[in-house]
Order: sequence, then structure tokens, then C-alpha cells
Amino acid sequence: MLDPQAKAYIDLLANIGAPPLHSLTAPQARLAYKKARAIAQPEPPAVASAKALSAPGPAGAIALRAYRPIGSSEGEILPGLVFLHGGGWTIGDLDTHDVACRELCNRARCAVISVDYRLAPEHRFPAAVEDTVAATRWIAANTRQLLLDPRRIAIGGDSAGGNLAAVAALVLRDAGGPPLVLQLLIYPATDFRANTPSHAQNGSGYLLTREAIDYFSNCYLSSPQDGADWRASPAVAPSFHRLPPAFVLTAGYDPLRDEGAQYAQRLRDAGVAVEYVCFDAQIHGFITMSKVVDAAAVAFDRCAGALKRAFFATA
Repeated sequence: MLDPQAKAYIDLLANIGAPPLHSLTAPQARLAYKKARAIAQPEPPAVASAKALSAPGPAGAIALRAYRPIGSSEGEILPGLVFLHGGGWTIGDLDTHDVACRELCNRARCAVISVDYRLAPEHRFPAAVEDTVAATRWIAANTRQLLLDPRRIAIGGDSAGGNLAAVAALVLRDAGGPPLVLQLLIYPATDFRANTPSHAQNGSGYLLTREAIDYFSNCYLSSPQDGADWRASPAVAPSFHRLPPAFVLTAGYDPLRDEGAQYAQRLRDAGVAVEYVCFDAQIHGFITMSKVVDAAAVAFDRCAGALKRAFFATA
């Protein structure tokens, strides 16, 4: 059954007349998304530090936010997570996922570097991919400055951010590095064909609708042909061998559930170590709803546990 807390949040948005994102322009959708996040997210938990940084990118500086966990010392060398926020490659930013980054930072006791990649439709595919790869390479090349352990760098994100994390892992494998110890894929979008049973089962009534998915796809891709590129749909990559271990989390009432599960299986079939978990009663985006959905805290703990295991294995 659908989690009553998730249902209450869906009903709340309906009762206050929150417009569907696909009915808005991209700037309007970004504002609406921030308002919805404000309702669903608690006050940001304290961390030792949260600093603005920037990395050089193909179209100029890429804004970053670097977090260090509460209780860490000023000069301590930490493992690190490169984090890509969700939002259909169109909405979301460093602020909408600030709470999520802080939770992962403290619970996994690692540094988190959140990446403010370029958004569509102003910057279409593959701009977000290019920024993700450039930022990850810069972080890996500047571990001394960032007080990171170069042997313990992970990449992850939620939804569109999970897509970008998966794609970056493929790009960096083919480029010979930098090496990553984990892909943290939280209800990732992996296949623009969107033809799995969960797309039909969960395409309406659970916040992420079929119309919203089409809207984000049309914003991000210049043409349907772009969706067949593995840099957009990592599920169609020619090979999954030699990729970093993965933790894949899905939600039972999410249209993306099946493509996340199938991606985990493709990795497993290629010999990649995979841990897969489905929160059967949850909806897409629930991990950023920790003020109103208790299961978000459990999901953060599962993600943090996967990170700690990956970091410990290479310590």
C-alpha cells in the first residue's frame, strides 16, 4: 500500500492548488519546485562546514557546494561523494537538495560536493553530462586542496541526478578514470524509452506523472534521437563491465521503478557488485520529503551505509 504519509503530501499539494509542473514554463517550474520542497523538507541539519566553490567547465565556471560532516576536524582527510541533484535536468539546484546533501554528509561521515550543472531547456543535452564529468574530474584532481582521499571518491544523485551519476561513471570508465568507488543511484532515470510496466502503472496520481516525464524529456533533449544516446539513456550503453559498484534505490509507486531495477540487473549481469533496494510504499522524490515522510530517514541510512561500506573497503 502507498505510505499514508506520502499520500497526505500528495493530497496537501492538491488542496493548496499547486500547479502541475508540466503546465509551467521552466522558470515557473523551478519556483514551484522550491515551494514544494520548502513544505516537505525540515530545517537543514548542522554540518561542520558548507562552502561555495567552483570548477572550470566547458561553458564557464560550475558552482559547487562542499560539505564536511559534523564532528570532523578542520584538516581531516575525508572520503567524498560527488552529488548531482534531481529535477528532470530542468529544475532543482544546490538549495533544493541542501538537506539531502547534509544528511548524507553526516550519516556517511564523508565530504559531499554538490554540483550545480547547467539546466535545460536553456542548456540541452549533453550540457549537464559535460558539466558533471568536468566537475568530477576537477574534484578528483584537487583532492589535496579539498582534503579528500583520492582513493575514496563516490558519485551519486537522485532521479535526473542518478542518471548523470550513472552516465559519468560510464564516461570516466571509458576515459581511464578517475576511479570511483561507488555509484549511488537514487530512483535513477536510465532509459528515455519509458516503456516499462511501472510507467503505465504509476504514470498518474503519484506526483511524477507521465506528462511531467514528457515535459522534462522535451526540455532536456533536442530531438527524440538524443534519447537513444547512452549519455542520455545509460541503459543502452554497449557495455557495463568494469563499472564501479552500485547502490540502487527505487520506489514502488514511481514510474521509474522498473528502469532502476533493470539497470541494477544489467550491472549485476556484467559482474558489477550491486545492492538494490525498493521502498515499495514510496513515491518518486520521497528522500527529499523527510519533514513529512518518515521513510526518508531510513533511505538516508541505507544510502549512508552503502557509502561507508564502499569507503571502508578501500580505506
